[in-house]
Amino acid sequence: MPAKGNRSRGALEQEILACLVSTGRPMTPAEVQAELGRDLAYTTVMTTLSRLHDKRALDRCLRGRAFRYSLAGDAEGVRANVTAHQMHKLLADGTDRASVLTRFVAELNPDDEQLLAELLARSDEQP
Repeated sequence: MPAKGNRSRGALEQEILACLVSTGRPMTPAEVQAELGRDLAYTTVMTTLSRLHDKRALDRCLRGRAFRYSLAGDAEGVRANVTAHQMHKLLADGTDRASVLTRFVAELNPDDEQLLAELLARSDEQP
C-alpha cells in the first residue's frame, strides 16, 4: 500500500491520461507536470509517460528537444491497447502459456468466444 501522499503507478497513469484527454493536445512532460499541479518530480512524469508509450496508450513525437505525448486513439482504443499489452506481458513472463490461454478461453462468454473465433479466422486470412 502506498504511503500517505504517494499514489500507485496506476493512479498516476490514470491522472496523466485524464490530463491529456482534458487538454486535447499533445503535451511535453513539463506541461503535464505543470497541468497536474502537484509535487511530482519531472522524472516521475517523464517515466510514467514513457511507460504509457511502451504500453501503446500514448503516441509521441519529438519536437525540438522534448517529446510531445498524445493519446493513441480514443479512450476505448487506449484501454484496448493497454489491456493487450498487459496480456502480452503476462504471456511472455515464462508462465505456461497454454494453461493461461486455455483458462482465458474457457472463461469467455459465448458471444466473446464467437468474436475471438472470428478474429482468429480473419488473422489467418491476412498475409
